[in-house]
Amino acid sequence: MDVPAPINTMHTSHLKLISFFCANPYNTPNMAKQSDLLVSKIGIIGAGVSGLAALKQLSHHAPVVFEASDSLGGVWKTCSYHSTKLQSPRCDYEFADHPWPNRDDPSFPSHDEILDYLNSYAERFDLFKYIRFNSKVVEVQFIGDRETSEFTSKYGSLLPGQPVWKVAVQTDHSDTIQWYALEFLVICMGKYGDIPKIPNFPINRGPEIFIGKVLHSLDYCKLDREAAAQLLKGKKVAVVGFKKSAIDLALECAQANQGPDGQPCTMVVRTVHWTVPHYWVWGLPFFLFFSTRFSQFIHERPNQNLPKALLCLLFSPMRHVVSKFIESYVLYKLPLQKYGLKPDHPFLEDYASCQMAIMPENFFPQADKGKILFKNTSKFGFFREGLEFEDNTKLKADVVILATGYDGKKKLKNILLEPFCSLLEYPYGVMPLYRGTIHPLIPNMAFLGYIESVSNLHTAELRSMWLARLVDDKFKLPTVEKMLEQVSKEIEIMKRTTRFYKKKHCISTFSINHSDEICEEMGCCSWRKNNLLSEVFSPYGSQDYEKLE
Repeated sequence: MDVPAPINTMHTSHLKLISFFCANPYNTPNMAKQSDLLVSKIGIIGAGVSGLAALKQLSHHAPVVFEASDSLGGVWKTCSYHSTKLQSPRCDYEFADHPWPNRDDPSFPSHDEILDYLNSYAERFDLFKYIRFNSKVVEVQFIGDRETSEFTSKYGSLLPGQPVWKVAVQTDHSDTIQWYALEFLVICMGKYGDIPKIPNFPINRGPEIFIGKVLHSLDYCKLDREAAAQLLKGKKVAVVGFKKSAIDLALECAQANQGPDGQPCTMVVRTVHWTVPHYWVWGLPFFLFFSTRFSQFIHERPNQNLPKALLCLLFSPMRHVVSKFIESYVLYKLPLQKYGLKPDHPFLEDYASCQMAIMPENFFPQADKGKILFKNTSKFGFFREGLEFEDNTKLKADVVILATGYDGKKKLKNILLEPFCSLLEYPYGVMPLYRGTIHPLIPNMAFLGYIESVSNLHTAELRSMWLARLVDDKFKLPTVEKMLEQVSKEIEIMKRTTRFYKKKHCISTFSINHSDEICEEMGCCSWRKNNLLSEVFSPYGSQDYEKLE
């Protein structure tokens, strides 16, 4: 595949900016002098799942980890409700060298159990000594002196022997800023939490005219049980959204309003997505349809040779058959049509964009009792006593909770200065991350947790293994052009598979191929099973990569 035309624009415009900035590393007026810096080889921003995976694999370099909160866990700590649970079995969400003690327990672990598991992982491998809690990164500046040519041909060593990044860290919520100088920086802040995504409202129809209470789900997560119950009980609550956080929140609202005096919770559904009741479809395990080497064979994937591409094309009708097969079961088990919640798009599109959610088993019984109501609308605004919709109907409310997601892009752009800030989504409109980790146009920096998969923990760990070997110079990156070409292939596949590729950058339909290419680049065998039958028909997980050789 040819490199897209915008890359030529990169060579003539953005590279000039990079060249200027590299030649003037102290062009910011308030820049601290180099002697004022604390120097370290590697810095990691964030101690969530991706940050812990990166820390474990890079621990032999004694990295410094900046965590804004007072504990590890990321979104499991800051963006979880009291009812929040993992949406996959324990054995599908574990580190390769640290299995769950009760990994065969079929129940989905709560967010508290996950935090305990992550803490046990950090304790077992003595990772806490590297983490600096209550240390919020507020600015990242490039201070390297690379030549422009290095951005257009080959990457140099990721540890050049001298600092190339400066990181400003605010500690313990004070006004004190400590600067760190780093040779390599791994950003694991993730796409969720911290900055809420708020819908745009027409003039004079925003939350400011509403006499009730408006909050984002991020604010709700900060409430203790008593405060959350007090907020919801006996109140007319509207929850905007229909993804996992909105579904859990509506269920909590319904449970707080049991009895004759309880008020119903209304879900304002702007885009309907597929949900599934559990991981079985007509008696067959869900992994058979998407998560085995055989099942992923029918989906397009990058770098297919001609025979594989022809076979994939030949079996492409199976994608439609599988999607319809799953849809038939979901519509049989869940009353989606009854409540106007049947999506217009195929199930495959939600799976391919990592937007499929597990529906709690007691959700629709609450809807049947009238405790959860639904309002489908693409646009809405506020009036004095509640919400007004595009069909001119109104809904009175005491509390409106916006479960509308998070602005992960803004989180990054708030700390990363130009010219790199404008390169974050250049030239494809989504982050062009080679192997889901390296931005070809941003030197000496890696990103983890920004491209999702079937199992984000497993993928983050495998990418961290790849990154650690790359940092240790056990293999070299391709040229910038080759990396952009690979990213372009992946993004084009996502575009052809799902209309939601920009909302959720996800590789679920070719995740095994993604892992194979990572293994091959590390010089390891990509086929990890004991026999051919397992290799073809059993799912891949973290345990398959415990000992990479």
